[in-house]
Amino acid sequence: MEIEHGIDNEGLLSGGEQRALRVEKLEKTRSAGYDPFSVEKYHRTHMAETLANKDAEHWGLDEAERKTLVFSIAGRVTSYRSKGKVIFFDLSDESGRVQVYARKDDLSDENFGQLMDVDLGDYMGIEGFPFITRTGEPTLHALSVKLLAKALRPVPTGKIDSEGHIHGGLSDREQRYRQRYLDLLANPDSKEQLIKRCRIVSSMRRFLDSKGFLEVETPVLQVEAGGAAARPFLTHHNALNYDFKLRISLELYLKKLIIGGLEKVYEIGRVFRNEGISTRHNPEFTLMELYQAYANLEDIMELVEEMYEAICVDVNGNSHFEYKGQLIDLSNRPWKRLPMLDGISEYAGIKPEELTSLEDGLRACERVQVSFDYSKETSLGGLIEKLHEVYTQPNLIQPTFITDFPVETSPLAKRHPGNPQIARRFEIYIATQELGNAFSELNDPIEQRARFENQLLQREAGDDEAHPMDEEFIEAMEYGMPPTGGLGIGIDRLAMTLTEAASIRDVILFPLMRPHKSN
Repeated sequence: MEIEHGIDNEGLLSGGEQRALRVEKLEKTRSAGYDPFSVEKYHRTHMAETLANKDAEHWGLDEAERKTLVFSIAGRVTSYRSKGKVIFFDLSDESGRVQVYARKDDLSDENFGQLMDVDLGDYMGIEGFPFITRTGEPTLHALSVKLLAKALRPVPTGKIDSEGHIHGGLSDREQRYRQRYLDLLANPDSKEQLIKRCRIVSSMRRFLDSKGFLEVETPVLQVEAGGAAARPFLTHHNALNYDFKLRISLELYLKKLIIGGLEKVYEIGRVFRNEGISTRHNPEFTLMELYQAYANLEDIMELVEEMYEAICVDVNGNSHFEYKGQLIDLSNRPWKRLPMLDGISEYAGIKPEELTSLEDGLRACERVQVSFDYSKETSLGGLIEKLHEVYTQPNLIQPTFITDFPVETSPLAKRHPGNPQIARRFEIYIATQELGNAFSELNDPIEQRARFENQLLQREAGDDEAHPMDEEFIEAMEYGMPPTGGLGIGIDRLAMTLTEAASIRDVILFPLMRPHKSN
């Protein structure tokens, strides 16, 4: 009997019946004196991709020479075809897949018996020699097989057609997020997307190290969670009998290191914000922040341009990618600089002179009939940023630095020397995503205290995301902080952009999910 992409019509059985059948096979193997779960190690000489590569050195040998080679591979069984005394199956490892050919006459009865009882998803180790089948497929001729681990549940890998498309398998998005291990096994595109995200982090780290930045680590548990406008998560430390907050940013501790004489520092770490979940927001995410003494906003712009291009080349092989049919080339430098009020004027039709007070701004919103409830805005700065988010941001496809943010929404940035209502701050946008936030950092402790006090007033007025007063940070600043440029980048959003992911959850290995209700 020939069986393809399924064993003994297992797919016709219920999940419980399939598991029971697999457990029965495991017990049969154990009764014969072999327990696959006792195996601790298996020596591999080749990965699947290397063995199957038609340009590999072993394919240059003649058939007689290849028969003298002993190759050893290991991986999951991902397809299985049996006909009498001959079995073909695919073995997949991290690098890819390779076909294996097994013939009863070449194997011991125990070996062939293990193969006859194999299930899709089982881990096998194979020794043999390489050959090319009549259809031209690189294959390993098995001379010895070893069951390394038994899969007690079927892996939903689906069926691959002649064009490489997967049918069936794991398509439910929520299940893919909850059981990411199955998503990695069943969906090659998802796996590649997540691997690219890991490579983005590695590339960023290499770039910053090459520029002389020192990677550091700062506390996750904090007395005051500052450096951003967000609600923190709370936790209790039993030994200290004290409620701490999980960090919402990396900023303030990194600035303390600048004060301490470390002139170029960065950290890549998880931060936690007790906020909503959307395609662009996850309550815990990976943030990179860097600080460079004696650098200003323009220096950080140049760093961003160079770093993003380098990462894109590292991950995608070139400096460009497509977004909704438009080519975005990160090598086209310098990138556009657009003051926030100019963007609002262009895309919302509200002139800068109409945004000099909250009252004037609200009247302008009424005049142009904005698409959001502007009556909820309680500050001019908040209104300006909302107008930017709703009207300008969706149009920022090519790399664009949005500059000149309101000071009242930027409590840690220097004022613009020509306009005290504007902060020396930028955000970088690519493919409509905000992919970085940077300041010429405020280093005046007297003004910093005044900014924090103003934030306290906002907090008292009901804004629970306003920045807290942090006396320890102000005390550190009073010992002297040099002029400093700072940058924060949400790694997950950057990964979304460079991998063309539809949701932030697609580039987080294990995104936060609502727990299943217990029965």
